[in-house]
Amino acid sequence: MKGNSQSLKLPNQLWLISLLIGLLGWSCSATRHWLLQSNAYDLGLFDQWAWLVSKGLPPVSSMEGVHLLADHAAWWLYLSGGLYAIQPSLDWLLASQALALSFTAIPIWMLATQARLPRKLCWLACLLWWLQPVVFNCNLFDFHPEVWGMPVLALALWAERAGRPILWITLLLSLLGFRDGLLLIIAGMAIEQAWRRRWRWSTAATLLSGGWLLMLSRWLYPWLRHGEGPKAAAQMFGHLNGNPVEVLSSLDWIGGAFYLLLLALPCGVLWKRTSLPVLLIGLPLVVVNLLSSSSSYRTLIHHYSLPLAVIAVVAAIDGLAAGERKGRSVSRKRRSFIVGWAILCWLALAKPWFFTGPYLERLGMRQDATEAISLVPSHARVMSTSYLAPHLTQRQWIAFPKQQSEKLLETSRWTAMLLNPDDAGWGSTKTIQTDLLNQAHRNGWKCREWSSGLELCLAPDGAQVPPLHNG
Repeated sequence: MKGNSQSLKLPNQLWLISLLIGLLGWSCSATRHWLLQSNAYDLGLFDQWAWLVSKGLPPVSSMEGVHLLADHAAWWLYLSGGLYAIQPSLDWLLASQALALSFTAIPIWMLATQARLPRKLCWLACLLWWLQPVVFNCNLFDFHPEVWGMPVLALALWAERAGRPILWITLLLSLLGFRDGLLLIIAGMAIEQAWRRRWRWSTAATLLSGGWLLMLSRWLYPWLRHGEGPKAAAQMFGHLNGNPVEVLSSLDWIGGAFYLLLLALPCGVLWKRTSLPVLLIGLPLVVVNLLSSSSSYRTLIHHYSLPLAVIAVVAAIDGLAAGERKGRSVSRKRRSFIVGWAILCWLALAKPWFFTGPYLERLGMRQDATEAISLVPSHARVMSTSYLAPHLTQRQWIAFPKQQSEKLLETSRWTAMLLNPDDAGWGSTKTIQTDLLNQAHRNGWKCREWSSGLELCLAPDGAQVPPLHNG
């Protein structure tokens, strides 16, 4: 299907609305961070990596002991280091994530005009994207570099349909740099192109996804992980052992069926038979999410399903285009129903109501946390809770007290601890944090407590640590 010149005629209102939605998304994620609801995994991880790159230091996370490229081979993250060199702020990550999500509507519009949809349906397609629950939820759920790739993915679909192979290949190569898991989407494109009997395009996508997988598993990851392969593979599929009957019985069939229903709800009412080829693009990713041992892969809260939202909207565009070709134009009443249904799905599955409850749980700690964070020396090697870590990650050494990281302070490298046993945060416990603080007291660390339960302890080195007074 060749593109037409209308595909590149973008209304000024689309740019403006995308910008406003992006700024709104940024304000939401920044507010969540301010409310102490962000986490070491993953906002803290990426903030530290970006800061290390900006300083010309080895980009190895002290929380995981993992090189930036050994996480998900996201080489686009080096760009964030350039931004941090201008001004070290995690708002670069939060803002770019929100804007990437909102501006994905631009190539969505291009796809809609390419399908010769009337202007009203082009706006409908953009609304369907902006109202995807997983889009809102991913914007809030810390930061993930693959979010940057969503406009690239949509534009790659446009380039393929416009018959522009060089641009298409370039975009797919770029897509691989946002996260290794996106090779599953490229493998899905190979399936789609084979379905359409476009064998050269299918072969190109197969070689690209397969070659990248081999390069990562056989060379890059073993090189950066001291001989180990992809970490996610063992974590996700280690439970798939035994004979086929045991494997099938171990799967979460009910949860999987519910997950598929959630994926289809916002746009499924518009899918037609002509939507099937583009839906095939999501098949490899859907299978991996269904087989994963972690239920996080089967929700609309995390980023694992975000590419499927792009595919769902493009499938809806194909469904609308099929109706237009058959002379069955979408009436105003039906458009209103579609928009109302999308809004209803958003209200039910997106999480804006978290700002009225769960996100306010640490509001009373906010003032104490601000004061405590200001007292942590910039050179300190910090052990902190998972939700305070992203406020302290612009340094070489930081971690949060996990089960496996409980160590005697005499033999550890940490020189500062900011903990709250009463609110230990993700991955930690009250027992671990209380034990660490007791060790600090026994070893003569200088400590200060706040009424919220926060306690800051600094190693007893007068030459480096400013004095603290109990209060």
